[in-house]
Amino acid sequence: MKLRLFALFASLLFTANLACAQTITVAVAANMKDAFSEINAAFKSAGNSDIRIVYGSSGNFTAQIMNGAPFNLFISADEYFPIELYKRGKAIDEGVVYATGKLAIISKKSAGMSLVDDKTELIRAMNKANKIAIAKPELAPYGKAAVEYLKAEGLWDIAKDKLIYGDNIGITTMYVVTGAADLGFTALSLAKSVDVSKETNFILVNNKLYEPIKQRMVLIKGAPREAVTLYQFMQSSQAKLILQKYGYSTP
Repeated sequence: MKLRLFALFASLLFTANLACAQTITVAVAANMKDAFSEINAAFKSAGNSDIRIVYGSSGNFTAQIMNGAPFNLFISADEYFPIELYKRGKAIDEGVVYATGKLAIISKKSAGMSLVDDKTELIRAMNKANKIAIAKPELAPYGKAAVEYLKAEGLWDIAKDKLIYGDNIGITTMYVVTGAADLGFTALSLAKSVDVSKETNFILVNNKLYEPIKQRMVLIKGAPREAVTLYQFMQSSQAKLILQKYGYSTP
């Protein structure tokens, strides 16, 4: 009888624990898509719960969180937006910088352009290009970095009338992959991804010509234990090795 009662109690406790477990929702900057997919696979293989992932621009996510969107963890492409959420009482604290991103220029292979890290050659490529894709600088840190680079390198006047803007760096990258633009600015992590590298060539942009793209993450107030576990995992040596593989620098 006692064994039956114990078994019943254990079963009820297990069921209660399952009911309490939450599927967390994570807002992830679009530049992190490939890297975070691999990090999530490692996170799950360690015995952690499934998570719901939404990719997009850091600026849009910030506006959505301010308006009550039910995200538990915000993995941003910059520092400004997460700190702003903390200042406005939406985040637990200022969070941590988990990576520093790098800006790259990509060209559609079929466009027949040769990308070389030389200003004269870049001028030639930009003059030849029909459209040049960048992410909206007010929403996406990589778009802001692209504008900074173009102005610092003296290429803004050549590029400005050819620019087409994507809401996030993922959309911007697809403009070049699909041929909607001949050239574009993207995250190195995306430029190196299998799907993008099949269709495009890339060169790394001189990182002295734009502000460092320090990527910060914050826990949103009320985040459950599962979100805290992922937040901690993002700072682990395993996650850092994955980030480095995709071209990020890590703390």
